[in-house]
Amino acid sequence: MGWWMILATCVSAVILTVYRHAAFTCLLESSPKPNVLFIVVDDLRPALGIFGDSLAKTPNLDQLGARSLVFTKALAQQALCGPSRTSFLTSRRPDHTKLYDFGSYWRDAGGNFSTLPQYFKENGYHCHSIGKVFHPDIVSNFSDDSPYSWSQTPYHPSTQVFKNAAVCPDPLSGEKFANLLCAVDLESQPEGTLPDLQIKTAAIEFLERWKSHPEKENPFFLAVGLHKPHVPYRIPKEYLALHPLEQIPLPKYPEVPPDLPLIAFNPWESLRRRDDIDRLNISFPIGRMPESYQRLIFQYYYASVTYIDDQIGQILERLVQLELSQNIVVSFLGDHGYGLGENSEYGKFSNFDVATKTPWMLHNPKSMPRLSSFKYVNPFSMSKEVPQKPLVPYQTHSTPVELLDVFPTLVATTGLEPVPLCLEGEAQTKMLCTEGQVRLGKNVPLAFCQYPRPAKIPVKKFDQPKLATIKFMGYSVTSEHFRYTRWLPFDHHTFLANWSHTVAHELYFHDQDPIEHFNLVSHAEFQPTVRRLQDIVKTKFGSPSLKTKQEVQV
Repeated sequence: MGWWMILATCVSAVILTVYRHAAFTCLLESSPKPNVLFIVVDDLRPALGIFGDSLAKTPNLDQLGARSLVFTKALAQQALCGPSRTSFLTSRRPDHTKLYDFGSYWRDAGGNFSTLPQYFKENGYHCHSIGKVFHPDIVSNFSDDSPYSWSQTPYHPSTQVFKNAAVCPDPLSGEKFANLLCAVDLESQPEGTLPDLQIKTAAIEFLERWKSHPEKENPFFLAVGLHKPHVPYRIPKEYLALHPLEQIPLPKYPEVPPDLPLIAFNPWESLRRRDDIDRLNISFPIGRMPESYQRLIFQYYYASVTYIDDQIGQILERLVQLELSQNIVVSFLGDHGYGLGENSEYGKFSNFDVATKTPWMLHNPKSMPRLSSFKYVNPFSMSKEVPQKPLVPYQTHSTPVELLDVFPTLVATTGLEPVPLCLEGEAQTKMLCTEGQVRLGKNVPLAFCQYPRPAKIPVKKFDQPKLATIKFMGYSVTSEHFRYTRWLPFDHHTFLANWSHTVAHELYFHDQDPIEHFNLVSHAEFQPTVRRLQDIVKTKFGSPSLKTKQEVQV
């Protein structure tokens, strides 16, 4: 072969290599951004089969979990809807949003902080909210934070106005009450439907419209917020049959913990105001729920979760049918957990693990099994359609994470420009930064939460104090093995705690006591742990400046 032939061959190889690299680069640059389906469920504890709950009947969410990264220890930063949602949608702690109740709009009270959907909107996404995503009313400026966060007017179901109405018919007299337990025939309800059925329909209609008339240049960010299992448990009555009462257990440790400081107790006022619970005439604040109602509440809660699983399954089924599942990131989470009688507590409104821990699942189509193989399972025919072997998560993250981490993790998963971490002193000045961290790799396994109180012992409105009545704050840290909480005097004018005076504190060893029934804070053998976690809590919360997780030494 002549030298010119060798030269020509080498030049051709170089040209081909450059061409291939250019073509690959072009392919990467032209790869469409993924769509996003962001699902939030109200008051959801990890009562899902994919989380190992054998009593749950959630075949559709279990399928999602089998295609997702499942965070088994995700904690809300405050176990109350408005503060929690504002916190994870801005990735700011309640001490920085200045929201502990339902009385203010964070952009006015805390700072003009950017939100998760706002960031996606500013990066070319068409963002739409259906149902309860932000907490409504003044908490989101009576607009669900529009127009900052959304590209079109958010949708709310017309029947949500009947949430607390007397629409639960007595089976004998036919008289209607505002009950906690409210299994109904749809035809007996206002407009013949229920809020979450309307939300499901609206979500499917959005997907169908998008498929028919897509915005060619823009992907979508669809946020769907479902109301149940929030009280009252107003659900179609047929779901109760899926959870027979004779199979419902009593809660473990249904009594008040022996060494619990009363400031930490939640007297479940949100249940007491319901007509059926009020008729039980349970003593305030520590009266015992009758065993019959302990089982009924458990049954209705789990039936409500199955009802929600059914609606989400139908949304995912339509997503697959419309061929929108190939390039979509799905984030599923609750806004906080919920107690079902453990430690004689019902509801959220505390720092207990059962009140703060909630499911979080993240599906990434680039690295996980595609949703295109998802098949909707009707819960009423589960025995025929569901395999006997329980599904398991595709991936599991079992150390503590925070809902603050949802914002930066979802940004990283979709490939958008990372949002900077808020550094010390910047929390009140930077509009766009996050207190959460990306939860796709190794991080410091700590999670923090807090809850306010108006008094040292339970009084009326103890579970949901308004800002002007808050006198104490309980700051918590959860590690891989422990939960420690320190209760301090709190000034609602300056939003600062008095760290020189501890009102009470708690320590629970999760390895032996996951229910958190035994407070070990006074036990001599745990004093090194108490001191270490005490220092961590003060480092995190003891300054008006923001501390990052990297500053905490474990």
